[in-house]
Amino acid sequence: MTSRIQFPKIQGIDELFTESYLNYLTHLHDKFSDQIKILRKERINQLEKAHKNGIEILKLPISEINTKDWVVDEIPNDLKNPGIEISGPSSIASMMINALNPGPEGERAVGYLDDDEDSGGHTLEDTINSAKNRLSAANKNLEVIDSERNRHYKLEPGDLPFFMHRERGLHLDEQEVTIDGQPISATLLGTSLTIFYCGQVQFKNNQGVYFYLPKLESVPEAALYKEIFDESREYLNLNDSNIIKAIILVESLPAVFQMENMLHALGKYAAGLNAARWDLKASILEFIMTDPNSVWPDRFDVDIKTTEFMSNIFRRLVAVCLKHNAVAIGGMATALPSSDEEINIIAANSIQSDKEWEAKQGFIRGWSAHIYHMKTASDPFKNWGLTGWKPSPEIKTPENFPIKIETPKGKITSEGTRRNIRTIIEYVEGWLNGRGAKGIDSLEGHPGKRPALMEDLATARISVGQVAQRIIHNTISEDDGITHNIEYIQSLINSETEAILKIRKKQSPDEFSSIEEKYKQSAKITYKWIKNYTELNFRSLGSYSKKQLLEV
Repeated sequence: MTSRIQFPKIQGIDELFTESYLNYLTHLHDKFSDQIKILRKERINQLEKAHKNGIEILKLPISEINTKDWVVDEIPNDLKNPGIEISGPSSIASMMINALNPGPEGERAVGYLDDDEDSGGHTLEDTINSAKNRLSAANKNLEVIDSERNRHYKLEPGDLPFFMHRERGLHLDEQEVTIDGQPISATLLGTSLTIFYCGQVQFKNNQGVYFYLPKLESVPEAALYKEIFDESREYLNLNDSNIIKAIILVESLPAVFQMENMLHALGKYAAGLNAARWDLKASILEFIMTDPNSVWPDRFDVDIKTTEFMSNIFRRLVAVCLKHNAVAIGGMATALPSSDEEINIIAANSIQSDKEWEAKQGFIRGWSAHIYHMKTASDPFKNWGLTGWKPSPEIKTPENFPIKIETPKGKITSEGTRRNIRTIIEYVEGWLNGRGAKGIDSLEGHPGKRPALMEDLATARISVGQVAQRIIHNTISEDDGITHNIEYIQSLINSETEAILKIRKKQSPDEFSSIEEKYKQSAKITYKWIKNYTELNFRSLGSYSKKQLLEV
């Protein structure tokens, strides 16, 4: 059977791609690949209908599932603990070790979002490294020596945070692994590697195996994951004590209308829902892209706390979880530490305010992009739980928070467009260097103090969507009266690239030649990515190989 599978001989792959594992992977492929293709087509159909007929086609399903009481199966105690989940790319061992170790205050995070999705590089090499790092971490022997930086990274003694495995979404294939000449679903590859290796170690250690499910858009997609878990349990002879649980990321507009039904569709694997802010905003933009009356203001004006309809969506998410005894997980604290303590104070105040708001809505945990700010992000959840707060019947009732998609209040400015373009250029440069997440200051070189933000594929995606939307509708900027068109955007790409290179030349004169080449390539990809969006081609950056991107 394994002769049907083709894959490149990259470092570390042979120790994972054993005959027994490949038989398991082939089994999942044969069982689910056609189903995944059908679900992908349905996504496209629904998006096209929305562009033609408006988002009113997205309706709340009415059934016994969301009109009668039911509760999810018992959730492990560790998933109920308040605090923070530290996030990072699981493919980079040093970053994984830092995330699993105690922070500056001596405390570990409650959980660890080990990510091979939005902060991953979306390559086979990344997925293999993620699987190996997860396995070593579960065995508590993960370590790495960085000879260039003279650093030795190793896990400190003590209990580790629980793992939340996040694999690539259903919309992506792994082009370098084929079965019968067809690329394998990236979801099937990542999920099977995790269950087969790290997962079985976790089972032996009497730990649950927990997943975040990204980019889901419908009940049938949630049901597919139930089938994948069921099939894996049967194939690997897992018993009832081998607990698998999953939390759905609510990061697509269709999912907003189906949260309750999707949670139910996961069956015994359902644990909760996550408020995935940036991807949700990006998804909304993609669905309203053709509506001239729905052009959004600048990205940083659309705040969860002050944008009423977004707040309502996430209050409804909490209500769904409370109603069904599931856990509600908040968003990401993206601010990065600085050598300037004043900037760190600014970041801490912003993070504290954000997480206090989430805790008071009923979220039990949130995410943090860096361990430096972990305690600041964690304390609001822990402290709110100590107040004796109990949710009222009002906030446990989803119907009290109707779904209504509106155009956020705020200004449309050329400065906002410029910052989006700076973010995309910087992000793509990181992507070309194998990084799925990158610390970016979109105002670098401008006066003022602010923290750099950890930008990932989600924030790059909303930046692209915003620029494209303004081009499509020839939107006029409120700050300078300039009309958005593709020529104007090209000029901004050129000027922002030049501004970045001027800074980098001063910072790294010896390596500038190679840096310059990467940024110029990034500028070309940025243009193409935005142009694709103006043509309603929302293909994910992660669906392109590095070779394809470099050919742009």
